[in-house]
Amino acid sequence: MAFTVTSHGHATFSINTGEHKLVIDPFFAPNNPAADVDVSQVEADFILITHGHGDHVADAVELAKNTNATCICNHEIHEWLMKQGVEKVHPLHIGGGNNFDFGHLKLTIAHHGSMLPDGSNGGNPAGLLITLKNGQRIYIAGDTALTYDMKLIGEAGRLDLAVLPIGDNFTMGPDDALLAAKFCGARHVIPCHYNTWPLIEQDAQAFCDRLLIETGITATVLASGQSYQDEF
Repeated sequence: MAFTVTSHGHATFSINTGEHKLVIDPFFAPNNPAADVDVSQVEADFILITHGHGDHVADAVELAKNTNATCICNHEIHEWLMKQGVEKVHPLHIGGGNNFDFGHLKLTIAHHGSMLPDGSNGGNPAGLLITLKNGQRIYIAGDTALTYDMKLIGEAGRLDLAVLPIGDNFTMGPDDALLAAKFCGARHVIPCHYNTWPLIEQDAQAFCDRLLIETGITATVLASGQSYQDEF
């Protein structure tokens, strides 16, 4: 079996497992200047949210209402979504996991902020450790600094894909992302959270080339609308 990951620019991705469609951190056009689609064009069974910043939740409410998808996020964002009229929300918190129709999801440590767009408390930011039903493991780091805790992900078993921010300034940059890829034992990497605005401009292909040379880990740069398919 294979899963397909499609970039929608910045740090927004769709994952198609073959049975279910997952959307990570919904931030679409026109809110997202790097997006290839607007929220009305997106399908979702589940919406996974790493933290509360606008460039990760701007279209969460509309997408949830359009698709009747289940939102999975921390408790504070769960409460905020419910107040916005979203009915299907499942709360998790750091270190906690749960089984869903697509597989298992665990929230991991991320060092960042999480204030919601209206200024309310977005709780703790998180990464997403997804284990699909066939055993494939995907790590979405979210917006984070490099953490030594990433080693625990690699020690827990084969990691098929890591999606890592490289933009620097607000998250780890290329140097730390290279270490993160080694720490978590990624078999393949997709960089994200870069070039959306001048403050986070990076050469993503240069990062991927360096990653391969220095670690032997392969990586793929995805333009908005492009996909990567992983075979199990």
